[in-house]
Amino acid sequence: EKLTYLNCVVKETLRLHPPVPLLLHETAEDATIRGYFVPKGSRVMINVWAIGRDKDAWEDPEEFKPSRFLNSSAPNFKGSNFEFIPFGSGRRSCPGMQLSMYALDLALAHLLHCFTWELPNGMKPNEMDMNDVCGLSAPRASRLIVVPAKRVVCSL
Repeated sequence: EKLTYLNCVVKETLRLHPPVPLLLHETAEDATIRGYFVPKGSRVMINVWAIGRDKDAWEDPEEFKPSRFLNSSAPNFKGSNFEFIPFGSGRRSCPGMQLSMYALDLALAHLLHCFTWELPNGMKPNEMDMNDVCGLSAPRASRLIVVPAKRVVCSL
């Protein structure tokens, strides 16, 4: 809870690169959405990837800006803000959400504490290919390669 900016980095990463870009659901009752009739039992897909890049919900949606989550009114990932639902929402949200966030925070904090990180061959951060490949999950189009260097003092 003291690593506020680290939590913002994780949230911003989940906004731009959700673990599952498409959520599959089934309608529980008939519905009409913007004049389009959706019958009960229809399979619907929620495009979490596109929601995270919605210009109506996010300022500069294609930019990686962790500071957007510093504001106390910023959306959280618990499913009550529909502009940010990397783990789904409601009764169908991911049951492992909290455990995964604790594990991710702990692992990331340890990696940052114990190592310094560089890109290979003098590459600059703006030269990295952060494009996704569309599918059930959305892996990077190009693998991320970083070079760790152990810090002199690491008490872990």
